[in-house]
Amino acid sequence: MLMGIGKGKDKKEFTDLDKELAQLYEESISEIREGQILKGKIVQISDKEILIDVGYKSEGSIFKSELTDPDDLKVGDEIDVMVEAKENDLGMIVLSHEKAKRSKSWQNIMENCKEGDIIEGKVIRKVRGGFMVDVGMQAFLPASLSAMQEYGGADSILGQRMEFMIVKINIQRKNIVLSRKEIVEEKRRGEKQAIIGDLNKGDLVKGIVRNITDFGAFVDIGGGITGLLHITDMSWGRISHPGDVVRVGDEIEVKVLDFDKTNVKVSLGLKQKTANPWQDIESKFPEGSTVTGKVVNIMPYGVFVELEKGIEGLIHISEFSWSKKYGHPSEKFQVGDKVEAVVLKTDKDNQKLSLGIKQLEKDPWEGVEERYNVGDKVKGTINAVTDYGAFVELETGVEGLVHVSDLSWTKRVTHPKDVLKKGEEIDAMILNVDEQNRRIALGVKQLSQDPWDDIIAKYKPDTVCEGVITNITNFGIFTELEKELEGLLHVSEIDLAPSERMEDRYKLGQTIKVKIIHIDGVQKKIALSTKGLEGEAVSEEKPPLEKAPEKESGEEASGGSS
Repeated sequence: MLMGIGKGKDKKEFTDLDKELAQLYEESISEIREGQILKGKIVQISDKEILIDVGYKSEGSIFKSELTDPDDLKVGDEIDVMVEAKENDLGMIVLSHEKAKRSKSWQNIMENCKEGDIIEGKVIRKVRGGFMVDVGMQAFLPASLSAMQEYGGADSILGQRMEFMIVKINIQRKNIVLSRKEIVEEKRRGEKQAIIGDLNKGDLVKGIVRNITDFGAFVDIGGGITGLLHITDMSWGRISHPGDVVRVGDEIEVKVLDFDKTNVKVSLGLKQKTANPWQDIESKFPEGSTVTGKVVNIMPYGVFVELEKGIEGLIHISEFSWSKKYGHPSEKFQVGDKVEAVVLKTDKDNQKLSLGIKQLEKDPWEGVEERYNVGDKVKGTINAVTDYGAFVELETGVEGLVHVSDLSWTKRVTHPKDVLKKGEEIDAMILNVDEQNRRIALGVKQLSQDPWDDIIAKYKPDTVCEGVITNITNFGIFTELEKELEGLLHVSEIDLAPSERMEDRYKLGQTIKVKIIHIDGVQKKIALSTKGLEGEAVSEEKPPLEKAPEKESGEEASGGSS
């Protein structure tokens, strides 16, 4: 009985004890709440997960991917975790190390940082529009503020640990925007000032060619300082483009020519590293000396010949030959040709050298005044016919000019080509010789006697004669009195009705009666008139003579023969 009673009592006591223990246990875990950050102990590590004991009725797990360096952890280590839920479908507590870390970092940033502060972080991955940076929590770094070119591009910046500036903190969204731009710019400003402060004219510095233009190359000499290497400072010789000397990416040594500390501008030189080859040009290549070189460039006006590195001379096309005329230098030279020439002139200040090759031969004009005298009769070949006359070759390299006014005493020659042809051989007389200026004046009409004394005696004023119309102009009519002798019948010396035109009354080839009113033996002109002559037309129209081009309307009315 007693035993029965005793047994019943013990059972009641055990039931109460269980309830008490359960209540104490519940009270012990009631302190854990969702969102709470706890210290958890690692009890097991698998390939993908880590089992964590936070002193709750059940354990929780986190993924290894939440940890920055999971391989450094071992069983027994403590890490921070956040309680996401007290129980999942498996009865386990749901934990997150990433959220715990983010929450603590956010709290730390909110307490200790503000916009404009510098914070350290690691670029962990690339996202649309920029990068994600681990600063204890994930912050966003826009590509436009990343200054990634400092590291060579987007891929190179990944994994880099560096300093960032906090440019924006969004408390509601709990996110942070970072920037590297200001830090890099400040660093460069400091480097620039340090470099520019130590820079001196004449210093030799190393740099990398960053860009090439038509006028030069931009060279990075460090610290964000880019200097200009102008094309004229690349070589003592002539170059057509900066790309002939340097290329983008080349590391070169240059000399500081000038710099502006205020605006951080630097002028650089490459050719200045060596002595100026033009310094002693006058003694090296004295005028009159014979030199050899290579044709390096051909222009319409001549060829450039390189005599040595950095020194080029110009052979003008006029210095090719004493006698032959060249239309273009390429008719005689090609790039790469070796050539011998004579130094004609040196100009050290402007770095110019004039050369000639015809000077290697004897000048045909030398002694020409001794070989040709005024009044000599000569024979030559017409080399060229121009508007004002013809050039006649008297010997190789020596030409004379027959002016249009010296072709005939009486015939009106409008253009020399009407009476002379290229390649034709003609006789002429020496009128003048100028050896210094290389000029010889020739005349054809001087081979015969001047007929104007006889013409003046034959055609006295008031003499009436017949003539043939050779040309009708707006100012008058040219009339041939005899072979190659013309007079001008000015419009003012023709009796015309108010409405009558010369062209209606007169025709080419028509014979008319005219009167001499003036004759000028000096100007070689005859003035005619039909006034007072009844029935001046004495014949029907004849076949016209070859029509000469009309003279300008402003020609003198008193003109006649030319």
